[in-house]
Parts: sequence; structure tokens; C-alpha cells
Amino acid sequence: MRHDVILRVIAKLLIPFILLFALYVQFHGDFGPGGGFQAGVILAAAVIFYGLIYGLADARKLVPEAVVESMMAIGVLIYGGVGVAGLLLGGNYLDYFVLDPNPVHGQHRGIFWVEVGVAVTVSGVMLKIFYMFADRGRVDE
Repeated sequence: MRHDVILRVIAKLLIPFILLFALYVQFHGDFGPGGGFQAGVILAAAVIFYGLIYGLADARKLVPEAVVESMMAIGVLIYGGVGVAGLLLGGNYLDYFVLDPNPVHGQHRGIFWVEVGVAVTVSGVMLKIFYMFADRGRVDE
């Protein structure tokens, strides 16, 4: 598929919209279906689609393996950091109400950051799985 011009042009047109939809799902998760898990999968699907059209080597240049592994750890740290922030501010672990003087705003802020952590982790894990399976049986690129 590396030299199929139609697929390459369609991919260049679709990938920005896929990424935009991932952001929509992430930010709309408080008010409707969606959230961090779905947004992370959609984000990873955009990179996987890029890798299927342009090749694994180009996908790895776009999102290197070190970045993918860092994403997995950083997402968990964001999630856990929200819980620790709740503890440090006098609440329970993952108690969002203490994150702002207004409890409703604290709830929104806490959920937002937890969902960001989930999105980053899920996206990293999905890309790591793709890279591992795509590399299986390859001799050299």
C-alpha cells in the first residue's frame, strides 16, 4: 500500500478529522457517551491507520516507541496524581470535591484530569500492542 496514491491522499484527509473526533469524545465525555477510554482508542486508531497506509517505519517516526512507553506511564501518573492531590487537600483518594473551593467545579476538574490520564494510557497501550504485533515475524525493514 506504500505507493497507492488514492489511499495516501484519503488518509491525509481523514486523519485530522479522526484526531478531532478523538478530542470531541474526550471533552464531551462529561455530558454524553465517551470519555478517556474511547478517546484514547480513537487517537491510537488514527496512528494505526497512518501506519497501515504509510508503513510501520513512518508510524514509528511519527510516534516513537519511547514516546509510547512514556505515554503508558504518564497516563497512570496523571490518574494517580489526581487521587494524591485529593489526599493532600484533605479529602479521600480520588475525592474530587476538594480540588476547588466550589465542589461542583472540583468534581469537573477531577473527572477531566482522570479522563485525560485514561486517554493517554489507553492510547499508549493500544499503540504498544500494534507495534508489537506489527513487528512480529519481521526480519528487517
